[in-house]
Formats: sequence, structure tokens, C-alpha cells
Amino acid sequence: MAVPSVMQPSLQAVPFEAQVLFIGVVFLGTLIVSRFSIRLGVPAILGVLLLGLMINIHVLNVGHAEVEKLHVFALALLLFYAGLKTDLQSIRGFLEYGLLLAIGGVAISTLLLGGAIFWLTSASGAGLAPGLSDAMPLGAAFLIAACLGSTDAGATLSVLRQVEQRVPPRVRQLLEFESSVNDPAALILYSICLSIFTVTGASNDGLHGMALDAFSALLQKLGSGLLVGVGFGYLAKLVINRFVIDKEQLLIVAMSIAFVDYGCAHFLGGSGYVAVYVTGVFMANLHYRDSQINHQSIQEVLLPFNTMTEISIFLLFGLLVNPADLLPSLPAGMAAAAVLMLLARPLSVLCFQRFSPFSLRDSSLIAWCGLRGAVPLALSFNVATAIPELKGLAPELSAQLAQNCQSIVFIAVILNLLLQGLSLPPFCRWLSGPQSPASSS
Repeated sequence: MAVPSVMQPSLQAVPFEAQVLFIGVVFLGTLIVSRFSIRLGVPAILGVLLLGLMINIHVLNVGHAEVEKLHVFALALLLFYAGLKTDLQSIRGFLEYGLLLAIGGVAISTLLLGGAIFWLTSASGAGLAPGLSDAMPLGAAFLIAACLGSTDAGATLSVLRQVEQRVPPRVRQLLEFESSVNDPAALILYSICLSIFTVTGASNDGLHGMALDAFSALLQKLGSGLLVGVGFGYLAKLVINRFVIDKEQLLIVAMSIAFVDYGCAHFLGGSGYVAVYVTGVFMANLHYRDSQINHQSIQEVLLPFNTMTEISIFLLFGLLVNPADLLPSLPAGMAAAAVLMLLARPLSVLCFQRFSPFSLRDSSLIAWCGLRGAVPLALSFNVATAIPELKGLAPELSAQLAQNCQSIVFIAVILNLLLQGLSLPPFCRWLSGPQSPASSS
């Protein structure tokens, strides 16, 4: 995805006030586009992404360096909010199945999709080459698949509004819980792929030593992140009980706790993303002195910032992408989207059917509710920097492969949002039949 490193001379003279004006107009445009997107039956975030793609100018002087920093901020906030949405009380009775689907489903989907991309895609990622003679590096294929591992319940439920009476409440609760848990699960799996396939995870002791080093490093990051997250979860309760007077102050507490949490985990050698998610989970499931303060009130004050973060990620991606750079990767991106929607997601749901409290009809709906959102796009920035670090990759191939891998994620997300977004309401109507929807088993 080509982004000019130097601003065009004509754009350098654009006053800062004009850039601020442009930002305001663009965000108002996202509101209008979101409304029309929902009317068309596609997720609002897809309309925002296409708006940025159509504008596709660099007046804002935003390059990959700035977006790299923004995506860290965005992922931390998205995972913190995902933790706050992980309400264990709402899925009482099928918690085990929800965890199995969220964690095991990500693993199965990543394995299937990564294997398919490896077998179907050429070494440069610029076309299809079924077989092993000109295959994409295995590490690159699994990094792409890991990026596409998490689902977005917000995008799914937004397109189900027109048929929400046909969607059993327990299915909606499961989709929200799955989306909340599979965000960190996808991130952990992505970290595992980085440890295994990049030179930073290499070891002089051979494959066995490499695996041990990768496992120990990952365990340290996860363990430290978990401990820091638990500690800040209880610290947040202490701060809220002692210092919060009005619910409006919850925003200050939540944002400050999330960012301090992330920074402390990083400097202590842990995963900041795991830490903020665990803190969010604890804040969502602890009880506070003031009965008006609970996970719902904290979610309410953070929801606008979470929505703003998602919109910003999709808009910036559209502004940074050069459509011409997508064309070489279009076949591979279409193939990845097809495998994701038709094979990886359905199998990752249906293989756990024996453990499911839901009927086969409800599970079929859950299997088709696999829309991807902001997290895959945010992770794709890591892919662009991780690809050159793959072990055994020829230097002359790294730049093109990195760009094509990021393009494949971009194309797969667009097609997933468009095709599944349009087909989800009719599929729901077909499953429930002409009569009123049956209750979930």
C-alpha cells in the first residue's frame, strides 16, 4: 500500500485550520455514509472504509509511521472495551461453549485459512498458484490467517437489526461474548505465529530449541500481562469506590486505567493487550459500592470512544490505500475471503456442535455470523513490518510480499463485510421460516 513519504508541494501549503475543517467534514460524511450503509443492508464500517477509499488523498499528512502509533492506541482501546463487554452473567448456562467457540474457533479457522492460503497463493502473493511449487511462505500465510481470526459482533448485529425479531436473544449474547473473547485469542495466536516464523524467534538449538524459546517468551508475556491486568482490575475498583462521585467521571478512570495498564505491562515484559483485556473483564464482573456504577455504565461512557476508534481505523485505511496496489492481490484476496466464509468459519463453529446447547439451525446462523472488523485491519499493520523478518525469505521478495499480504487482508475484510453483510438477513429469514422465530433450544 503505497504512501508517499514526502508530501506533494501543493499540499504542504494547506493551512492546519483547513486540515481541521477537512477532518470535520469527513467525519460528518462517515455519519451520513453509515446511515445509507445500514439501509442497504451492509455494515456501517464498510461504508466508512469505502468512503476513505474514494477520497484517497493525503491532505492530512498521515503516513504509516503515524498510523503505526494510532493502531497501538486503537488495539489497546478495542481490547479494553472487549473486556468490558465480556459479561459472564449474560451467558450463564453456556459459558464453557462460548469459551470453546471463541478460542478453539479462532485456532481452527486460522489453521484452515492459513493452510488454504499457503496452498493457493503464489510466493509473492500477487496471484493464485495452487500447489507447492510456487507457494507463499508458510509464515506469511499463517500471519494473514491470524489477522483474520477475530469476529466483530457490532458489525454482525448492525446488519441483523432488520431481522432482530428472528434472532434468538441467546444467539445475540453468544455472538457478543464470542467477539469479545476471540479478539485477544486472535492476538495471542498472531503472537505465536510471530514467535515461530520470524527471525526474532530463531534459536541456535534447532527446531526444538526454537519452539522452547518461542513458548517461554510467549508464556512470559501472557503471564505478566495476565498478572498486571488482574492487579489493575482491582485497582480500578478501588479508584472507582473511593474517588468517583458522578458517573461522568468513569470515562476518566477507564481511559487512564487502560493506558497506564498497557504501559506498565509493556515495561514489565508482559503483553499490554492481554493486560488491558483482563482489566476490562475484571471491571465488567466486579461489584462496586455505588449501585449505579457497573459494567453497563462504564460501557456507556466508553462506547463513543470505541465507535470513534473503529471509524478512524476504517477511514484511515481507506485514505492510505492506493487502489492500484490492490489489483495484483485481488485473486488471492478473493480466494482468502471465500475460504474464510465458506470453509474456515462454518467448520470452526460446526465442529463444536456436540458441545453446543444450541440447535443445528441456530448454529448454522452463528456459523454465518462471522463478519470481520477493525481488529484484522489494525493487525495487518503488524504484518507489513513482520513479513521482512520471516526466516528464509529472500530480501528482494520481502517488500512486495509485505504489501501484498496487507492487501490480501484488506480485500478479504471488504468482501467479507459486503457479501456476508448482504446475505445475512435473507439467510436468517430462510432459517427461521415464514412463521415467528422459534426460541433457541
